[in-house]
Amino acid sequence: MDDDAGDGAASGGTKRKVTAASSSAAAKGKAAGKGKAASKASALATAKESSLLKQKSPAEFFAENKNIAGFDNPGKSLYTTMRELVENALDSAESISELPDIEIIIEEITKSKFNTMIGLVDRQRIDEELYDDFESAKAREKRLAKEARFQETQAKNAALGKKVKEAPAARGKGRGEAAFFRVTCKDNGRGMPHDDIPNMLGRVLSGTKYGLRQTRGKFGLGAKMALIWSKMSTGLPIEIKSSMKGQNFISFCRLDIDIHKNVPHVHLHEKRENKDRWHGAELQVIIEGNWTTHRVRIIFSFFLFSEIESWNCTVEKITSYLLQSKILHYMRQMAVITPYAQFLFRFLSDSPDKNLTIQFARRTDVMPPIPLQTKHHPSAVDLLLIKRLISETTKQNLLQFLQHEFVNISKSHAEREMGPDFSAKTTVKSLTSQQLVRIHQLFRQAKFDDPSGNVFEGHPFIVEAGISIGGKDVKHGLNIFRYANRIPLLFEQGADVITRTALKRINWSSYKINQQQDKIGVFVSIVSTKIPFKGTGKEYIGDDITEIASAVQSALKQCCLQLKSKIVKKLQARERQDRKRNLNRYIPDVARAIMETLGEIADESPPKRPRYDKEDEELLEKVNSEEVTEMTFRDCLTQHVEQVDYEMALEYAMQSGVSEEPREALYLNSLEGSYKFIDFQSPVFVFRFIP
Repeated sequence: MDDDAGDGAASGGTKRKVTAASSSAAAKGKAAGKGKAASKASALATAKESSLLKQKSPAEFFAENKNIAGFDNPGKSLYTTMRELVENALDSAESISELPDIEIIIEEITKSKFNTMIGLVDRQRIDEELYDDFESAKAREKRLAKEARFQETQAKNAALGKKVKEAPAARGKGRGEAAFFRVTCKDNGRGMPHDDIPNMLGRVLSGTKYGLRQTRGKFGLGAKMALIWSKMSTGLPIEIKSSMKGQNFISFCRLDIDIHKNVPHVHLHEKRENKDRWHGAELQVIIEGNWTTHRVRIIFSFFLFSEIESWNCTVEKITSYLLQSKILHYMRQMAVITPYAQFLFRFLSDSPDKNLTIQFARRTDVMPPIPLQTKHHPSAVDLLLIKRLISETTKQNLLQFLQHEFVNISKSHAEREMGPDFSAKTTVKSLTSQQLVRIHQLFRQAKFDDPSGNVFEGHPFIVEAGISIGGKDVKHGLNIFRYANRIPLLFEQGADVITRTALKRINWSSYKINQQQDKIGVFVSIVSTKIPFKGTGKEYIGDDITEIASAVQSALKQCCLQLKSKIVKKLQARERQDRKRNLNRYIPDVARAIMETLGEIADESPPKRPRYDKEDEELLEKVNSEEVTEMTFRDCLTQHVEQVDYEMALEYAMQSGVSEEPREALYLNSLEGSYKFIDFQSPVFVFRFIP
């Protein structure tokens, strides 16, 4: 029994051991299960975190940040849409040396008409107080009283000859009086290839203006932003008609943009008959806008008011409607910058009082030459650009690549620059990353000649400036007109380099100009292959680029010096006129006094001894016989004053070395054969030396 008991005990112990082992295995299994669950949870968490990483297309980015492209609000969006379409039209016509002929139509679409277009049925309002334009009886009474007081004040100011202010615009709580507009722009430019139209207008940051060339457009964004704004505000597509020179068909395309994918969504793309052999492009877009806010900017920031075809309203309504003080301001800006273009502007509305048609006639047939594409300057390139140029080049070895793809690198310069690290016959495609970095470092450290003109960051630029004094309808003080690549810059004037230079860096008094009292016109145009705009809206150039600020200051100073010489001459001429006027004022009194004195002498009895010479005796005899009268002396004195004034003016002209008459080159022709010669030029003549 004991054995059995021992065996039983042993067996019992064995069972207990097995049970313990099973428990341990179960515990391990549970731990393993928990570990797997934990790892699964961790993987899910990681997946969830990774799913938080999102990407945005360029179209989506600009749709969410439309203000950086000039689409801040409905009013500004309408202005920017038209501006971008007009600038594209000008670039297109100029690219084929065609005098621009552009037609712009802005058609106001009422809310009910817009709802009909999209198939939406109007319904009556249930609760008026829920709407933004609701006005209670008390608020209306208060507003009318305020308007009456304002009109009374304006009437008093007008009676006293004081300046009359513009009536304040009504302010709503929400987006104001935004409406819908169909904007159409038609040109006679190059047109667009049939197959490229969807991508040219339906894909953000795609365009034909990339490269080192002076153009108005630069970012491949303007017309696409109008399409994005149309999709955001109305949901309607854009319509395009286009035909290139020599084509017997017109491409018609109706499309919008997939903002999330940045790809065009084509509704219709077909070819139509071109009976008139027209070439160019016509774009039509329907957007939300505000005509009242920016109507003056829209009409007159682009054109010269030269011919009114038809006004459908009275002169009084025109004056109040178009805010006359601003009209001339914007007329003159584009009059200076695009005198070779012709525009036809129309505003159409259901209200006959608003309908407007204005033609802005071409004032010259001379166009500026087409800007040519230039090469990159070595100091303005980076590693990415070097790699891209290598991938696109057709040159085989390094020496040819450096000479062909960059400006101001001659063969000898390239051989010296490469040094022992490179061979002239090194294949461009075989360059390693280290060698590319070395080339980039050499570009940054080596000394290269600058391109023609002024330079910033390796990009050439030219500053054109002009200064005027006086004029009609010009306010006193500085009137600044800013341009960049033939674009009028109308916004953010206070932060612009041109404004700050004119206000802070020019000592106007040293040039005989009174900054406060004189009517000063300052015109500055900056042209370059790269305009450093602050933002894609192309509204102003910052004051943080020293090279541009210095060039603007230098150009304005040169204009001031030329103007100072004119002002000084005008002041001296005025002094001569004053002196002449003063002398002429005393001529009658002097002539009378002389005549009286001679008459008294002539009436005296003849002296025993002659006191006068023969000429004096003859004069006295003529006085007695009334052959010489007071009028004779007046005429003589007047002629003498004229002669003295002429001699003084001639002496001044000889001393200053400046003549107002046009000068022509004068050459002495050789009697024998042709020779090499050297021209010596001066402000007065040209001397040709023939050795």
